[in-house]
Amino acid sequence: MLATCADGAPRPRGRTWVGGYLRSLAWTDVFVVVVAVGVAQAVRFGAGSPLEPNGAIGVPAVLVSAALIAAWVLALRAFQTYDRRVIGSGPEEYSRVITACLAVFGVLAMVDLLFRLNIARGFLLIALPIGTVGLVLSRWGWRQRLTQQRVNERNLERLLVVGAVGQSAPLVKRFLGNPGLGYRVVGVCLPPSWKGTPEEMRVGDTMVPVFGDFDDVRDAVAHTGATTVAITCTEALGHQAMQDLMWDLEGMSVEMMVSPGVTDVAGPRMLVRPVAGLPLLHIDKPRYEGANRFRKAAVDRAGAIFGLLCISPVLIALAIAVKLDSRGPVFYRATRIGLNNQPFKMWKFRSMVQDADRLKLNLTHLDEGAGVLFKMRDDPRVTKVGRFIRRYSLDELPQLFNVLGGSMSLVGPRPPLPDEVEKYDGRVARRMLVKPGITGLWQVSGRSDLSWEESVRLDLSYVENWSIMQDIVILWRTARAVVAKEGAY
Repeated sequence: MLATCADGAPRPRGRTWVGGYLRSLAWTDVFVVVVAVGVAQAVRFGAGSPLEPNGAIGVPAVLVSAALIAAWVLALRAFQTYDRRVIGSGPEEYSRVITACLAVFGVLAMVDLLFRLNIARGFLLIALPIGTVGLVLSRWGWRQRLTQQRVNERNLERLLVVGAVGQSAPLVKRFLGNPGLGYRVVGVCLPPSWKGTPEEMRVGDTMVPVFGDFDDVRDAVAHTGATTVAITCTEALGHQAMQDLMWDLEGMSVEMMVSPGVTDVAGPRMLVRPVAGLPLLHIDKPRYEGANRFRKAAVDRAGAIFGLLCISPVLIALAIAVKLDSRGPVFYRATRIGLNNQPFKMWKFRSMVQDADRLKLNLTHLDEGAGVLFKMRDDPRVTKVGRFIRRYSLDELPQLFNVLGGSMSLVGPRPPLPDEVEKYDGRVARRMLVKPGITGLWQVSGRSDLSWEESVRLDLSYVENWSIMQDIVILWRTARAVVAKEGAY
């Protein structure tokens, strides 16, 4: 039985968790900021000197710390890091947190320079990285907890989908396959033109209840307790009906989403602007050149240098193991196709016996790969050491030399073989508009367990919507996927 509001409309179920979750985030952020500033003060001024003067005007260190804590917490709110539309999924939440941290310290640095306050710079240099990393990690921890709760069907938004079958089915399928996104599909409303509206609509192996047509949306919300309504067919609904529906849902405290009919386009490329009273969705072209390419190249080079310095002992140990395990060279230099269909030599530790490429011709009938890929779970060409380093993706570490040389990126589409590229159609060929990567969305989303179509979709999504924050998230997910050995063989 649904509870009702004062106006008789049903009170939405399933959203009570949002307030508690946001309060937990806020208090955790305050704790992290206090700890970061406290550590910085103790390191810079000493734990027993809270009243020690700081700066040219002699303000006690404890007051400087208190002012920094207040400014930091306010910055997190000013940059909308508690916006319920970005919490729980996607890189936007992390991006806003990092932007807020950099902004508050940037403003403090400018104020210090303009007014010559001479506040101890070491104090700020210690607090910034500790606090920023702490805030990002705490948000990640809360997100992991929320995702697990959603997988266990807790803290989910109840979603009612409104639209034609052709437009509604892909959206329903995406939500059904990803409970971590936070939505449970409770039903659909189909157009009046749908003849003989059934009680259920099949999406894959799942049957989704049908609650009448577009005129029955309000009753369907009341019956299902939906907290969100997704419109997938605005042209069939009509402008007047859309406006009436918005007013009805506003009175019922139910959120409304409209699917624009485009997929795998990230938020920064989309802008809604009213023209002559009509909201038009503007979609920017993907930007592969200019500052974006320079920033990505700079991050790649710096990351490759840092990575090679850190893992050099591991590279030496792996090289010795490969050499002692079987006859042949330590490295395998495979020809791959890179940016703008240019071939290059990709470095890997040799994980197979010599002449593995020639032996592949005798194994084509045992292919377990997807699409144009060749994969075998128990490939007889793989050596003992090779099986271990492939399981943990250690054979790909020498690709850092490719990144350093500029032929590859840390994150990007999978580097394809020449014979694979020959089979690409025009859509798949868009993968070649950016450098291939050591890791990417394809690798952290299942690797060899993905279908060819899904791996292509993920690579194209990355190509179309690249950002530094997305690269950071993918690198973090790569580390987790490697440890879990997900889809690697």
